[in-house]
Amino acid sequence: MTDAFVGRRNMGLLRATAGRPRRAPGARAAMVVAAVTALAGAGAGHVQAQGVVKQSFGDWQLRCEKPAGASADQCALVQNVAASDRPNVTLLVIVLNTADGKGRLLRVLAPLGVLLPAGLGLKIDQSDVGRAGFVRCLPTGCVAEVVMDDNLVNRLKAGKIGTFVVFQTPEEGIGVPVTLSGLDKGLEALK
Repeated sequence: MTDAFVGRRNMGLLRATAGRPRRAPGARAAMVVAAVTALAGAGAGHVQAQGVVKQSFGDWQLRCEKPAGASADQCALVQNVAASDRPNVTLLVIVLNTADGKGRLLRVLAPLGVLLPAGLGLKIDQSDVGRAGFVRCLPTGCVAEVVMDDNLVNRLKAGKIGTFVVFQTPEEGIGVPVTLSGLDKGLEALK
């Protein structure tokens, strides 16, 4: 499973540097997602992000929370969306900074029951961007994640609608539209 959104693989694994282990950029970000998206079920397959909404940018919310032991708030841009023809198929889309502050991660929490080998597809304004593999499943759903390179960030900023595609069977792809309006201003506020 390669990370087709950005053309390289980064699944938040430990990397060794100068003979000692170092957390990859996604390691602290996992704590942020856990804190910001301490998820609560609100019906079958429906999840809601928690944390304090600091600002809204179109359908994107800048949510912040101070995890236990942290010295400052940790924030993420969040959008909770449902498939128009299947309201029980919801995605929680999260954009957050990496621990070193030099990059961004795009994480998507899909409902349990998605076909894991098919991964998560992304189209921006009907143009295929690629697929990302699911990296883990939690009691609330399965997580796909990519490191956002400049190309992906620019395509998302320029686009109007992103469509994430999950599969419940090999033949049945479900497109879940995400409004990209406001994402550019939200990314600026996330800095």
